[in-house]
Amino acid sequence: MPHDHGFHGKAHHGHSHHGHSHHDPQRESQRISFAFWLNLSFTIIEIIGGVLTNSVAILSNAIHDLGDTLAIGFGWGASRIAQRHPDDAYTYGYRRLSLLSALVIGLTLVVGSVIVIINALPRLWQPQEVHSGGMFWLAVLGIGINGAAALGLRGGHTQNEKVLSWHLIEDVLGWVAILIASVVIHFTHWNIIDPLLSIGFTLFILFNVLRSLRETLQLFLQKSPDETLTEKIKTELLALPGVGNMHHVHLWSLDGQHHVLTAHVALTQDFSTAEQLALKQRIHHVLESYALTHTTIELELPAEACRDN
Repeated sequence: MPHDHGFHGKAHHGHSHHGHSHHDPQRESQRISFAFWLNLSFTIIEIIGGVLTNSVAILSNAIHDLGDTLAIGFGWGASRIAQRHPDDAYTYGYRRLSLLSALVIGLTLVVGSVIVIINALPRLWQPQEVHSGGMFWLAVLGIGINGAAALGLRGGHTQNEKVLSWHLIEDVLGWVAILIASVVIHFTHWNIIDPLLSIGFTLFILFNVLRSLRETLQLFLQKSPDETLTEKIKTELLALPGVGNMHHVHLWSLDGQHHVLTAHVALTQDFSTAEQLALKQRIHHVLESYALTHTTIELELPAEACRDN
């Protein structure tokens, strides 16, 4: 977390808040709730349909979607809590709960994927007959419902919404594969396609989930969300008259979208109060275009040593 810099010596502490992003927490909550109720309803249909058609691919999707539904429910609750204003306990607000939700969703999907593979492997050696007609109509329904849920989240920008949207799009692709498989099984009776599809689809999901988890964990560890952006900001601030160097520059993200910047700016000469205020205004103007949620800039005069060294 960034240091809580107070005033010391003659240095002035500039603190500004920028909220120019187009993110609407209320809309995020509505998008996630829409995805939740669609997924919950269809998961129930899927479990029943998987049993009736004897398709491990559909049952695999059902287990996967059940995990999705539970995770989306968690994400929905987290997005609502994230709307709360900062307080004395959580001075940056509650947006990192959205990031926690993305982490839980990813871990839930990893566990679900492992369960799916364990259940599908035995059918490679002992394929069972499946009801291809039932698979076909469930696939049509799955494409429609998951497609609607994915479209409902398409306007989202938070890490939470991106993870949810990606998994819903994967579900659509999975149902397209099941649709094609049902037609092939109907005409060829190659029932081994069912477990093969289940395993292949699950491995594809697992690969992408692990990639999303890696990004989420990096944000949790406060890795810079954009190293190029950090360098660009430093270059612009160092070009300002009176700025000698910058250190303790920290750019990190609350939830993958709302970024926080803190930095020490060393001055080349002793500035009067009026000159410091003018420089702070120029710094404010530079940072304003980056739509940062929180910025804390400390000015250091030539005669003072940085207390954080």
